[in-house]
Amino acid sequence: MENSYTQESRSTDLKLNIQSIGFLKETAKWANFLAIMGFIGIGFIVILAFFMGAIFSSLPNANAMPFNAGPIMTVVYLLIGVLYFFPVLYLYRFANKMKNALASNNENMLSEALMNLKSHYKFIGILTIIMLSFYAFAILIALIAGLSVM
Repeated sequence: MENSYTQESRSTDLKLNIQSIGFLKETAKWANFLAIMGFIGIGFIVILAFFMGAIFSSLPNANAMPFNAGPIMTVVYLLIGVLYFFPVLYLYRFANKMKNALASNNENMLSEALMNLKSHYKFIGILTIIMLSFYAFAILIALIAGLSVM
């Protein structure tokens, strides 16, 4: 597996002491736990997505809506599940590769584990920026709508 950091594969004198290895082992265990919980959560989201049509059609005021919200909510929940899948996958890969790297003292696998951790945080960071932008836009629209009513 080729990664994008091979051009900077020069050696350094950085060594991991016993305490650092212990911290990384514990981090890998917690990351594995959180990744498994994330996959279970994604499963619940996907299952819930398929029941959204029935849930929204059984609401008391469902007929008053100009459109059927059930299929739209099903798609929204499926998109949320797909979107959440990738950071959880990166976290799971980090945990497994880190455990294997520490068990076999493999520097390349350690690098791959850290690359997956970087990808996890990069994805979460970009998603956070997008969500904050969405919230700012929604607040702006709400303010404009509020001021137009006055």
